[in-house]
Formats: sequence, C-alpha cells, structure tokens
Amino acid sequence: MSDRALAVVRAGALTTVQDLGRPGHAHLGVPRSGALDQPAAALVNRLVGNPPGAAVLETTLNGCALRPRSEVTVAVGGAPCPVAVDGRPAPWGVPVRIPADALLEVGAAVSGVRSYVAVSGGVTVEPVLGSRSTDLLSGLGPPPLTDGTVLPLGRPARPHARVDVVPQPRPPVELVLRVTLGPRADWFTPEAVAAFASRTFRVSSASNRIGLRTEGPALDRALSGELPSEGMVLGAVQVPPDGRPVVFLADHPTTGGYPVIAVVRAADLPAAAQAVPGTPVRFVAVRGR
Repeated sequence: MSDRALAVVRAGALTTVQDLGRPGHAHLGVPRSGALDQPAAALVNRLVGNPPGAAVLETTLNGCALRPRSEVTVAVGGAPCPVAVDGRPAPWGVPVRIPADALLEVGAAVSGVRSYVAVSGGVTVEPVLGSRSTDLLSGLGPPPLTDGTVLPLGRPARPHARVDVVPQPRPPVELVLRVTLGPRADWFTPEAVAAFASRTFRVSSASNRIGLRTEGPALDRALSGELPSEGMVLGAVQVPPDGRPVVFLADHPTTGGYPVIAVVRAADLPAAAQAVPGTPVRFVAVRGR
C-alpha cells in the first residue's frame, strides 16, 4: 500500500497549509483565515484534479522543497517562481507528475509574494472548525511548516487537467483597491479623506497575512477620542495612531478599536496578497457593491 504523505525538506520563510478558510466564527473571535490569493489556490487545485476546498501549501517569497512518499501530481501557481524535480527544471502553472521520493523544489518568487502548491488528493491534516487552514493570529490549524514536517495526503478524486499552459494574472505593478468609504470616515478630516482617495501609498515590508500595511501620507483625525472595540471585516481599512492605513487580510482580528475609514472590495484582495513591498497603492472610492 502506497504511503500518501509529503515530507518537508525545506520549509522556507513561511509556508502554511491553507484552504477556503473558516468563515462564520467571528462571533467566537476566530478569523476567516484561508489562502490569501484564493483564485490562485483554486486554480492549482483544479489543475491537479482536486475540489476547490482541498488544502494546498502557501509559500512566502522563497518557496519550499518537498519530497512525496508516493507518486503524485503537483501544480505550482500564484507568484511565478522556478520549479525543479530532482534538479531538473519543471514547468510552472501546469500539472507535473512527481515520482515517489523525488525532490520537488519550489524556488523564490520572481515576482509577487505567495506561491501555491497543490498536490493530488490534497493535504489532509486534521481540520479545526471545518478548515485545515493555518491561522497565524489565533494559532488554530496546523503550525507553519518546519523542516522535517510530514503532511498526510488524500486520495486523488479525479484525473489532473490536460493542459499545456494556463493563463494566470501577474502580480500587480500598481495595486488599485476599490473601496467603499465608511463606516468611520467621519473620524477623519475632509483633507485626510480626500488624500486617502487620491494620494499614492506604498506597500510596507511589515505587511503579513493579518494585514497589508502601507507607507505614505498620514491621515489626520477630526476626532481625537477612542472608539470602543467593534467588529472588523475582511478588507477593512483601519487607521492606527500613526495615520497609515492597514488593509485587513485573511488572518485579521475580528474586533478592533481604531477607526475604519473604508472597506476594500473582496475581488481586489487577491492582488493585495501578491503586492511586494514598495508597490504603489491607490485607494479608489466607489459606490455600491
């Protein structure tokens, strides 16, 4: 009987198990979590024949190295990066057969931040609250991978896709985030709201799975008091005392006391997951959903 497992040879800077997340538990203080670039995760799952909710690996900047204990089919997508099998170059963005005990190397991102590795059958670590996702804020789910970790794999559900190339969006050269102003835009001066919706910010190197932090003009408050903690949603743009906006991503806290000047449209958040430090950021105010 074959050993359906994946050994981690090199874990990389931050590699985690992610799926569609665990929405619906904010009232318990549990973030949604899940893959930051969900379209990329869904695509690599589709390429290897997995259902959309199968757990994948999300790497950060410098990839990882893996050794399957049985033959598997793998697809790497998201941030473009070099891929190799036993030292030989392999294609990125398409299904690749990996023999048992071969070394799969997922290299450093050429552009973007996060690459996704799907394995036929999916990663089948024990789910917590219905999800296998690693949540860096609450500590739920499996811990970030370390060298020597062994991950169980499921059985393939169906054959992998028969494709030679699959179009994927490139990481943003400029990150344009459409926002709905409020609910606390009135806590800022009119000049600050105008600057937020017209000036250019940049992605800070302090960004992580919890939030995309920005550098740029400080937004001045019209009110100097403090808010009682209130609920936070995915994409909320919170402004801490330094005046620099923070866009909440998948592992964001479920409550917060700093005012939220706007909320980013969900469709724009995958690009935020791939914006490297220094990328220009523009917030564009729109009406409606």
